[in-house]
Amino acid sequence: MRLQQLTKLKNQDWMVVREHTEELKKPLVLVFGNRFELENPELYQEIRQMFPDGEIVFGSTAGEIVGERVHDNAITITAIEFEKSSFIIKRENILDHDKDARTLGATLIKKLPQEGLKHVFVVSEGSFVNGSALIEGLESQYKDVTFTGGLCGDNDRFEKTLVGYNQNSKEGEIVVIGFYGDTLDISYAQFGGWTPFGPERIITKSDHNILYELDHQPALDLYKRYLGDKASLLPQSALLYPLSVKSKERSEPIVRTVLSIDEASNTMILAGDVPEGSVVQLMMANIDNIADGASKAAQIAMDNRSNRPELAILISCIGRKLVMDQRVEEEVEEVIELIGDQAVVSGFYSYGELAPFTSGKTCELHNQTMTLTLFSE
Repeated sequence: MRLQQLTKLKNQDWMVVREHTEELKKPLVLVFGNRFELENPELYQEIRQMFPDGEIVFGSTAGEIVGERVHDNAITITAIEFEKSSFIIKRENILDHDKDARTLGATLIKKLPQEGLKHVFVVSEGSFVNGSALIEGLESQYKDVTFTGGLCGDNDRFEKTLVGYNQNSKEGEIVVIGFYGDTLDISYAQFGGWTPFGPERIITKSDHNILYELDHQPALDLYKRYLGDKASLLPQSALLYPLSVKSKERSEPIVRTVLSIDEASNTMILAGDVPEGSVVQLMMANIDNIADGASKAAQIAMDNRSNRPELAILISCIGRKLVMDQRVEEEVEEVIELIGDQAVVSGFYSYGELAPFTSGKTCELHNQTMTLTLFSE
């Protein structure tokens, strides 16, 4: 595996973070950046000139991770040449599927050849996709394939997210990268570090990822009551107080954050499904717990690896970034301490993270977690 990294801070030129002396051959080029930077119509051609035979994937972020640094309003490039393995990339736009994420997922995954498919990394639009339904669709075809990835971000604006594959980024795009090769060693993990508090309530009315009622009371009214003065800052303030959701369908609680609210219908739209009958509780966190959660995720990802990772893709939640504020790089440093500084680190802060629980291979949509995908050949 040969790697190269570059960063472009706002109003500055490209800076080389990691240089490879020889030109990479047909690399996978991951471009993560601030949404406004990705809207530059000349960006795709600029990167195409750097990597003329590269397969280029774009994703907008709520913060860019490169090495041990976390940037805002920047663009990062991580180019990877796989020497012993291969990859295939496919795309679909959810706006072509009437925003039906499950149908899109099933359609998209069938585009990847099944023979030899080892792992799939997902870069998805994050503004309005139902991440749970997307995963259902992706997993509906190939039962033995594992998935990780993330829902793209737009800082704390929640206006729109952008994704692209070999073209300028646009709304609604979802990209899957399929990895193939017997020598490819891929491990993954996720962990949160948030603590439930307050009374438990029952979801008495919901529709997939739309939450109507808790204990037969309007969910949005209850949530605003808990937030107090911070209710006027919704949906941004909801990132600091996600929901723990315990259901019969899952062995472990799942964390859900609010993507948007609908004042007219008095509802909350979450990043993933919240089934009726589930038990819900508010959550909160502090900096030490979040950093410790990142460390635990790294430890889980490193367990039972036969090789030290050469590449680490980190997807962490914007809510964690808001809590940690100026100390946000501490969670990245915790990860690097455990995976080793030989690994090239890339990633972004997201609106949702995709990874299995520790106990199984079935992927889940998570919020407020640090998610790692580690690669070596």
